Amino acid sequence: MLNTNKKVAVIGAGSMGMGIAQIAATAGHEVYLYDNNSDATAAALKKINHFLNRSAEKGRITDQEATAIFGRIYGIDTLSSVADAGLVIEAIIENIDIKQSVFQEIESYVSDECILASNTSSLSITSLAAGMKNSSRFIGLHFFNPAPIMKLVEVIPAVQTDSKITDTCMETMQQWSKMPVIAKDTPGFIVNRVARPFYSESLRIYEEGIANPLTIDTAMKELGSFRMGPFELMDFIGHDINFKVTETVWKSFYHEPRYKPSFVQKNLVAAGHLGRKTGKGFYDYGIDTPIQEQMEIDHSKKQEVFDRVISMLINEALDAAYWGIGAEEDIDIAMKYGVNYPKGLIAWGREIGLDQIKMNLNKLYEQYKEERYRPSPFLLNSQLA
Repeated sequence: MLNTNKKVAVIGAGSMGMGIAQIAATAGHEVYLYDNNSDATAAALKKINHFLNRSAEKGRITDQEATAIFGRIYGIDTLSSVADAGLVIEAIIENIDIKQSVFQEIESYVSDECILASNTSSLSITSLAAGMKNSSRFIGLHFFNPAPIMKLVEVIPAVQTDSKITDTCMETMQQWSKMPVIAKDTPGFIVNRVARPFYSESLRIYEEGIANPLTIDTAMKELGSFRMGPFELMDFIGHDINFKVTETVWKSFYHEPRYKPSFVQKNLVAAGHLGRKTGKGFYDYGIDTPIQEQMEIDHSKKQEVFDRVISMLINEALDAAYWGIGAEEDIDIAMKYGVNYPKGLIAWGREIGLDQIKMNLNKLYEQYKEERYRPSPFLLNSQLA
């Protein structure tokens, strides 16, 4: 565990960076917050102060705690100021060349004992580590937005990472009141890989004309107790972001058919209909009609929709377990606390019955003769299932 007398540096003052800075300061560390745009750093500090004051007003923390937490966060304007940090967490643009360049500069300032971590959601931790002189102290720490609220942190060791660094980071995240899980360094890690069918299979159902977005959203909320349906959620996230993640995972897995992007979503991005932030996506947010009234719900299709999407999600979670992307328990924790699923998918699969899930997938495979519907080896191995 990283002692609280060890300073933490956070590189990047966007929403993720300032959230991570707040978490570390709340845990008792002095925190350096750096951004190459000093205005961004100043704005982040202002937002952190506002958030802490609001938390105090709501009774979540005391006024004294809010003052103390904010007093431990220092905006810095040069990277060399991170020299005495014990942990540096990067949360900047998803560009491997830029990240490696920043880390190489940081590495020239910090001690040999300093842990270097990336908050990347899509880049290979092993590839990032390869740019370091001492790659054994490099690791992925993937927080979820909003970082002060979301409990999950994916801890991703690179091939080169010393196991002691992994242990230290797991213990540190627990000390920061997070729920860390270890994920193998593969595209999407756990959450962004396992969650893909929630979007992709729903889009496929819509593209086939089986059900409209509102019917699919209603099915997943009513029958599965999901907080948001897939189309509501894609509109909320932004189709530019959601499509990019899907496309990145698909390309990174050498065009694995389960992750194939949707032309419907691609066209929404091309049209600038990105969801809530532009006023229009699958639903229209620029009119007075609530989204619940913008389409007719076909109640006769809800069970079919739910069975198909949940079977694909559970299959994906089982496949992640089969290939050692994470332990079964960690995969379930990741999906509950990283994307707020109502249940862990593997436990959910056992509740429904893995034979039933396999039957659902075999039926889809027979219907379409597409590899995307093949059951995971987990389901085909009776000892595991």
